[in-house]
Amino acid sequence: MSQSLDAHQRPPIHLRNVYKKFQKLRGHDLQSDSDIIDLTRPASVNQLHVKRSLDSTITQPLFQTFLGADAEQSTPPSASVPVYEHPSMPGLHAIPSLFPPDVQKLLLSRLIHRDLSDQAHKTNVHMHYEVPYPSGHSFFSIAPSSEPVFLPKDPTVHKPLSINQFLGRKLRWVTLGGQYDWTEKLYPSTPPPPFPPDIGELLQGLYPEMRAEAAIVNFYTPGDTLSMHRDVSEECERGLVSISIGCDGIFVIGRNDESETDSSTVLAFRLRSGDAVYMSGESRFAWHGVPQVIPGTCPEWLKEWPARSANEEAEEPSPRYEQWRGWMQTKRINVNVRQMRE
Repeated sequence: MSQSLDAHQRPPIHLRNVYKKFQKLRGHDLQSDSDIIDLTRPASVNQLHVKRSLDSTITQPLFQTFLGADAEQSTPPSASVPVYEHPSMPGLHAIPSLFPPDVQKLLLSRLIHRDLSDQAHKTNVHMHYEVPYPSGHSFFSIAPSSEPVFLPKDPTVHKPLSINQFLGRKLRWVTLGGQYDWTEKLYPSTPPPPFPPDIGELLQGLYPEMRAEAAIVNFYTPGDTLSMHRDVSEECERGLVSISIGCDGIFVIGRNDESETDSSTVLAFRLRSGDAVYMSGESRFAWHGVPQVIPGTCPEWLKEWPARSANEEAEEPSPRYEQWRGWMQTKRINVNVRQMRE
C-alpha cells in the first residue's frame, strides 16, 4: 500500500483545518475542548475500547534489561497497562504511561548523550553547518556560554551557531539507523548505520511484529509544530511506534479515505511523557501531525534534566551537565521508530 502513496502529497483541506484549530487553542479552551482525547480523563477513555493489555510479566523484564545496573531503583509498573483503540481508527493503539520515569530518563540519556553524538546519525543542522562533535562526549559537555562553534557551509547565507543556539532551538531532529533523505523522501539504498541495539531490543520486546531499523527523534519547544504528513517511504506495512518524553503535545491523526468535507474520523490526542502510540493496520499510513506543544507541562521529576534532580544529588553528588540544568523543562522529545523494508 505504501508504494501507491505519494510522500510529497499535501493533506486534504479538512485535515489542515482541524490541525489549525488545535494549533490555535490556548488556556481554558485547550483544557476543556471535548474533542481532545485525554488518556487521563474517564470521559475520554470511555470513547475508546481496550484492545489488549500489556502485563508486567512482559514489560518489567524488558525494562530491567534496558536499565541494567539501574534496574534495582526501578519502580515496578502496575499489574497491566491498557492498550486503547478508537473505534473509528482501527490499528491506532494509544498506551498511557507505558514507560516509567527511570526508563524515560535513561532512554533520553542514551538518545542525546550517546546517539546524538554519533557522527553516523545526521541532524537537520548538517544540511547547512559543519557539526563539531565533542570527541567521546555529549554535546551537553560543552558550556552553554561557548563561542559559536558550528561553522556554516555557506557563510554568505548562514551565520555561525553557538552550542546554546544548537541545543536551544536549531536542533529539530536526528535520524538513527536508516538515514532518511528528507528532500527525496527516501531511505538510501546503501547499508544504514546500526540501530542502537538496546533501544531496538526494548521496542521489539514490546512490539514483536515490528523490527526497529530507523528512527526520527524530534526535538520540540513550545511554539514548534510538525505539519500533517504520512509516513509512506518505508517498503513494508509494519507498524510505527512513537514515544513521548517531556512536555505534553497535541497529536492529530486522520484516515486517508475521507472525502474533502468529512472530518468524522479525525482524532486529536493529548499525549504526555511516557505515553506511546502505535500506528498499524488501517492507521499505519494515516495523516498525522503535532499542531501544538503545551508549555509548562514537563513532569517535575524530569525538569532538571540533564542535571541530576535533588533526590539523585542527595544519593550521588555530581556537577555533570550542571550548566544545562532545566533544559528539559521546555522540551518535548518524540521518538518515532519504524521498520524500513520487509
